[in-house]
Amino acid sequence: MTAPLPERLNTDHGHRFDASRRWDASLELGFIHSGGATRLKRCHHHGPLRVQRPFYPEGEVCHVYLLHPPGGLVSGDRLAISAHVAEGAQALLTTPAAAKLYRADSHGVAWQQHTRLDVEDGGLLEWLPQETIAFDGSKGRQSVEIALSGNARCLGWEAMALGRPASRLPFESGRIEQHFRLVRDGRPLWIERQPLDPHHPRFHGRWGQGGHAVQATLWAVGLPDMKLAVETLREHIAPSTRWAVTVRLDVLLLRYLGDELNEARALCHEAWALLRPLLAGREACPPRIWFT
Repeated sequence: MTAPLPERLNTDHGHRFDASRRWDASLELGFIHSGGATRLKRCHHHGPLRVQRPFYPEGEVCHVYLLHPPGGLVSGDRLAISAHVAEGAQALLTTPAAAKLYRADSHGVAWQQHTRLDVEDGGLLEWLPQETIAFDGSKGRQSVEIALSGNARCLGWEAMALGRPASRLPFESGRIEQHFRLVRDGRPLWIERQPLDPHHPRFHGRWGQGGHAVQATLWAVGLPDMKLAVETLREHIAPSTRWAVTVRLDVLLLRYLGDELNEARALCHEAWALLRPLLAGREACPPRIWFT
């Protein structure tokens, strides 16, 4: 009698094909100011996560495109991105396309993505990834942690589209947890946790998600005049019930909640173009990758 075959596992590089699967990828970037410009001093990667090369479309500021060839996260994926901006350095990080969060497998294994951004005194970091599209049934945890020192400045955004309503595939199952944590010299300025669960009352309640499929958050820290920044946004961006701006503990927060991804994207880009001269003393310079 032939013995039954054992469950097939592939343990190379930590890969498995059961409920304990885990596929890691990481990217560590370090920026310094040298020779009148920001240089990419450290670039260490593991797995399918890397950068091609730095770009300098505006001279001093270093533009870097984060490349994830798979284009999305599946069950078991664990992405870790860290960037350190040294004193006086200025870096802009973005992605070439929308990220996708695919449906969980039959085991319901979750994915994870963690981003850690450190900016030293006098440094400036712009975190401008393109939007994320979560497929129905996706399960995972997305976290962004920002640590600022001294007079460091940071501007960033995160935009999320839930499901694919245009294809009649709404986000009806799954669960995504978003975590944001921003501190300056160890002092918490903004801490937030947001569960996106279509079976939770918050998802459909007017006090929460309100049944909307698209959300976005833009933050800016280090603006010299918060009142002027808020007035500038309210004066130049068309008023709408789908977006609002406020200031909490020296953090400017602009929120979008609606159903149009293009509208959320345009809002973030317009706000960035208005805020960048106030934050960085230079006009917005959109990365070329956004137009390809």
